Amino acid sequence: MSFDTILIANRGEIAARIIRSAQAIGLRAVAVHTVADATSPHVELADEAVEIGDGPVGSSYLDACKILEAARATGAGAIHPGYGFLSENAAFAEAVEAAGLTFIGPRPEAIRAMGNKAEAKRLMIAAGVPCVPGYEGADQSDAVLTAAAAEIGLPLMVKAAAGGGGRGMRLVQRQEDLADALALARSEAANAFGSDELILERAVIAPRHVEVQVFADAHGSVIHLGERDCSVQRRHQKVVEEAPCPVMTPELRDRMGKAAIEAARAVDYRGAGTVEFLLDDSGEFYFLEMNTRLQVEHPVTEMVTGLDLVAMQIAVAQGEPLPVTQEDVALTGHAIEVRLYAEDPANGYLPATGPVHLWRAAEGEGIRVDAGIREGQEISPFYDPMLAKIIAHGPAREIARARLIKAVERTVLLGCVTNARFLRDVLALDVFAAGEARTDLLDNTWPDGVPAVDIAPRHVALAGALILQADRQAALSRSGYVAPDQLGWCSAPQLPSVLTLALGEERYELRATAKPEGWQIRVGDKTFSLALQHCGGQFRVSIDGQREEINALVRGHDVFLASGADRIAMRRLRAGRSDAMGDAGGMISAPMPGLVLEMRAGPGDQVTKGDTLAVLEAMKMQHRITAPITGTVRAVHTAAGAQIASGDAMIEIEEDAA
Repeated sequence: MSFDTILIANRGEIAARIIRSAQAIGLRAVAVHTVADATSPHVELADEAVEIGDGPVGSSYLDACKILEAARATGAGAIHPGYGFLSENAAFAEAVEAAGLTFIGPRPEAIRAMGNKAEAKRLMIAAGVPCVPGYEGADQSDAVLTAAAAEIGLPLMVKAAAGGGGRGMRLVQRQEDLADALALARSEAANAFGSDELILERAVIAPRHVEVQVFADAHGSVIHLGERDCSVQRRHQKVVEEAPCPVMTPELRDRMGKAAIEAARAVDYRGAGTVEFLLDDSGEFYFLEMNTRLQVEHPVTEMVTGLDLVAMQIAVAQGEPLPVTQEDVALTGHAIEVRLYAEDPANGYLPATGPVHLWRAAEGEGIRVDAGIREGQEISPFYDPMLAKIIAHGPAREIARARLIKAVERTVLLGCVTNARFLRDVLALDVFAAGEARTDLLDNTWPDGVPAVDIAPRHVALAGALILQADRQAALSRSGYVAPDQLGWCSAPQLPSVLTLALGEERYELRATAKPEGWQIRVGDKTFSLALQHCGGQFRVSIDGQREEINALVRGHDVFLASGADRIAMRRLRAGRSDAMGDAGGMISAPMPGLVLEMRAGPGDQVTKGDTLAVLEAMKMQHRITAPITGTVRAVHTAAGAQIASGDAMIEIEEDAA
């Protein structure tokens, strides 16, 4: 089992994370990448890199033959799958072993047993691990599932037996929604995992989601490294994770840790794994699933234990015993992690694509940023929208939380929409600050969806000043020398410049006058005096005497700025330029680039507002395209199987007469 070269069968931040640990212990690291990922940081970090396809995952990161061929070509003796992609694919693990290579992960039998939620649940029941009542039978007919649902009772969860990460999962609260939930979960599961098998479970409403990190070696040792609270979720995907759980007691940790160890022993586990539980207010907990891989949120465990989990994975794969015993494990301080996504929370968390014009990761005491992006890169529609993880550690939970809020504000990506402001707002919630978050936190906080943030007039003025400053610099670069004290000076009275800026459908008219020290800009009924000084890649800004440092840039007619947790992108509108933004009436365009999985409407069909017209897959999730009005489908501009870009016309509806 000895090897000196590891191939990382993954991309982005986790590939970079594994490469760093492998190189730190003297191993060579080989990266694989697509054409779309050719300039990604993990490619540059690796000792060697192999191109394995264009962009789509089915012909690249999910192609086991290409991964194995890359390993053979580079002399790799082991493959680390990271998380996602092939990490929990038992057939891939078997193929790695059959090729004479080491799979850095559990045995294929354990992956297969725990990878199917139905089989895993049966094993856990046999092992005495508490489980939620439900249906995990082999008969997958609608009739049997409907009957089982009636017996379980509402609300219930429909889950992909082979899935995870919120895919193939639906909460059903009304009987009439069950058929649609089964159909959507089946479709999403088949596309994401290659299996449409489902299980049903009684929904445990508003629990905590608490998981236990386990580790096992080939010598019979199985330990746990404490727990992580992952209760803050949207669409069953984690947003915030922390260690330890705010309400954990030594007695409860002991019970959950022992249950997690029994779960691992039930499948003769090897390496790193996570046993996930639902924890209710009475202290009772129920097995949810086991993730037979490294978790996205493993950094919080590393920060409170001081252990390198990737290095431990490699050591176990090389046949070494665990470097620590259960008695050695000590949790120090508190760590919290958030996931920076390319998504728009105010638009139903729709994933976003776009360029990375500027990227700066926060630094400071107790701060760690695991990222897989770089400036100049393009965020593509082919992969998961997670861009980076921002983690803070402190001697107490409140210190870690305060540090993380600052780190979110100081981690800046400009060019692509992200959830930075949303993350800051979640961390600032009183319920979260008190350690009382449950899985329903976001639904309770924003029952009608996350609202769009109103832009402050001072930020509009700032955006205008940045554009005018860029115009001034461009003019100066084409002119002779102009003394600094003559900037903004004119012997005749100056007429104000008029700018029109757009943010989505909003329009802002600005009247700006140049001053020797900067600009005077009027937005609506407010007037601001601004001075800008560029220093070290940032702008030092004074607005009416109030100073702050911001990150900003101007690209053509677009201006991007980051102030605190706000990320603002505005466009300067010019004469002769179309002001049309988005669609009107019954014209439906793609809200993001993606693959059209299903078309449910055709020309002449009568549709009602809210009806599902199509299903679009983007960034590994399925999104329903619904009718904005009631009327008749006049035209369909795409078809199932088509890959479409954001803004492409999909369907036209003629609204019914009032």
